[in-house]
Amino acid sequence: MPGAGPCASDVSNEVGSIIPEELDIPIPYPAITTVPYPAPEPPQERYDPGPLPPDPCTDPCPDLTDDDQRPSNLSSEIGIPRLGLDFNPFYFGIPVPGPEQELPPPPPEADPPVEAAPRAPAPSRPVVGDVTRVSKVTGEGSISRTHKRYQVYGTDLGIMWETQPGQVAVAFGDTVGKGFHPPGGQGGDWRSNVLGFSTDRNLANGMTLDSMVQDSRCHAAELLSSRKLDNVEITTIPTSGFAVGDRQYMSYMSIRTWNSIPATWWTNHGGIAYSDDGGSTWTKDPYAKWENIFGVTKFQVQAMVPHEGYVYMFGTPNTRLGSVGLARVPEDQVLNKSAYQYWQNDVWTPVADYTEASTIVSAPVAELSVRFDEASGKWQMSYLDTSKAAISLRESDTPQGAWTDSVPMVSALEYPELYGGFIHPWSTGRDLYFTMSTWSDYNVFLMRADVTR
Repeated sequence: MPGAGPCASDVSNEVGSIIPEELDIPIPYPAITTVPYPAPEPPQERYDPGPLPPDPCTDPCPDLTDDDQRPSNLSSEIGIPRLGLDFNPFYFGIPVPGPEQELPPPPPEADPPVEAAPRAPAPSRPVVGDVTRVSKVTGEGSISRTHKRYQVYGTDLGIMWETQPGQVAVAFGDTVGKGFHPPGGQGGDWRSNVLGFSTDRNLANGMTLDSMVQDSRCHAAELLSSRKLDNVEITTIPTSGFAVGDRQYMSYMSIRTWNSIPATWWTNHGGIAYSDDGGSTWTKDPYAKWENIFGVTKFQVQAMVPHEGYVYMFGTPNTRLGSVGLARVPEDQVLNKSAYQYWQNDVWTPVADYTEASTIVSAPVAELSVRFDEASGKWQMSYLDTSKAAISLRESDTPQGAWTDSVPMVSALEYPELYGGFIHPWSTGRDLYFTMSTWSDYNVFLMRADVTR
């Protein structure tokens, strides 16, 4: 695509130092606020940017991005972090009536059957050989120059699915614009999530983003809104995506607060949003939600995969320490919660309490990515295994397992503060491509693992 390739003089594939130049220490303080229910939804303004400049080194919006350099300071000159205090309110919300909203009627009550679903023996463990860092996907130095083209200076995740033949969507989490500085998403112009698209099939030299959903010139739009009130709803994070026909679906988690026990967070619910215009605008379905009951409910962090007429939903609780449960639903009933069957003790069953879904992979599991590999006929699961401090891989012959033991692909010994591990749907043969984020960079890298059986 003209203009979508890398600018050789600007590309860097280096990871940042674990010692930051700047570190803002969050200081929460209590505050009381009214919280309208239902939440008001902002208008989804969209901007058609037209084609990128033919020369990938040309900045499409220099008037918006040329003054993005942070001034140096004594701390950075002598190599020690500049410490700052970031006072943030921790809200105690008082519910009040929100704006009137005309909701669609709920889906009709379904009555799915109970069906046998025994586990198959686990296949042989995959063998992971060399793992290489292919390219930086986002931020300064990325092959798509997302800081200049879309004001995406810092972001994470990089969840991918095929939207249509020849195109992959890439969803990112909390995103920062000007003033960005790691670790984490420190800086201004905060968006809870953004979405890009790629037609790049030559992944050996990186994944180029051809475009991103925009709401103004050179500015990636927030897709799923959030209240941005800590302890009410601080953000809304994508967890997976898939397409059924012309409709795009995105699972997400509504985060109540990140300020919880380390390696955990607290969700309000896991839910499903959909788009009927190719991913430009999105609707959070009011009925397709899995509430976080007492903080232990599975399916708060979901990885959803369509396969042979069903959509399979793999889910964990709202931590990096939980186990994996499994459900499925017919493709034409994705938004109907009553149509879901949960895998429980070798059967598919519409259990009354979806927290009862049996464990298919034991804890600790975080940030699931699952796909069915047509070439090998295997299910593949990539995730952050906190017990091994690594992004690991498992395989199975069936969604319910049995799954192989986990095989580390990339370790925190090499990439401190790593997380993610979302599989590219166009991975083929021995080449398993996946995205990785690091807290110290707070950007996304494309990785390649050499996988054999």
